[in-house]
Amino acid sequence: MLAAAGMAYWSKQPITTSGNAIPFTIKSGSHLDSAVQQIASANIPVNPELLDILVRLTGKSDKLKAGSYSLKPGTTPLRLITQMVRGEFAQESLTVIEGWTFKQMRAAIAASTALKHDTVNLSDTELLAKITPDFTMPEGLFAPDTYLFAPGASDMQVYKQAYSLLQKRLNEAWETRDVASLPYKTPYEALIMASIVEKETGRKAERTNIAGVFINRLRLGMLLQTDPTVIYGMGDKYDGKIYKRDLTTDTPYNTYTRAGLPPTPIALPGEESLHAAMNPAKTDALYFVAKGDGSSHFSNNLSEHNQAVNRYQR
Repeated sequence: MLAAAGMAYWSKQPITTSGNAIPFTIKSGSHLDSAVQQIASANIPVNPELLDILVRLTGKSDKLKAGSYSLKPGTTPLRLITQMVRGEFAQESLTVIEGWTFKQMRAAIAASTALKHDTVNLSDTELLAKITPDFTMPEGLFAPDTYLFAPGASDMQVYKQAYSLLQKRLNEAWETRDVASLPYKTPYEALIMASIVEKETGRKAERTNIAGVFINRLRLGMLLQTDPTVIYGMGDKYDGKIYKRDLTTDTPYNTYTRAGLPPTPIALPGEESLHAAMNPAKTDALYFVAKGDGSSHFSNNLSEHNQAVNRYQR
């Protein structure tokens, strides 16, 4: 009776009360004795013999799941067993930011110390080929989001998750598009537009208006004349400033010298930009200019636009 009371008391006391979380792994196929020894070998400061007994008393001997875990301060032996029975695996996270380029995404993944870097020696084209045969250029094909993974997971897992999520979001947005008013022939063209909208404004409220201007321009055969595409086409030559010579130097992405959409997206667009590209505002505006406070002034004709430029930028 005294032993049972002591076990009950011990099972509810924190294993550690301070410090960092302690990682440990239970290998696949491990029986109870082996699992307990792996926990002890990971320097978890818990009595392995008592832990073994507690697992048996709770009837969970054959229910412990293999995987990577993390013991946080305050965890009791009883909670530790529950964690392993439920398979509450340790998870790391990596956030891909809306508006990043694929190059920036690759740099963030390469910098993660929690991932196994299986793609580091692959070119962009080689990496994409391992994910899908449908595209040859990776830009824009990966969704900005926060991705969770077990410590030591392959970085390819994050790429595949991000690609699948982007396809899901794109297809869902495509199904809700304003069919009658859009000039897109494919979802990919809409994705290109969404990436431009993403880079043009950080204000969610303005995204549908920005998309509306560009849709109007496409319908009329006007040049899009959007600086973010020019900057993307400049690549590493861009030093934070854009000059008149940059607007007149032709590249596949220079929408001041080439009509229509650029050949690929120019960034990783978020859900709001995808929605805006599929459901642009009903507007007559053909121009917009930054007002200096993060918002834009929209104009229906060139005369009004020039006045706005003089007012807000000159």
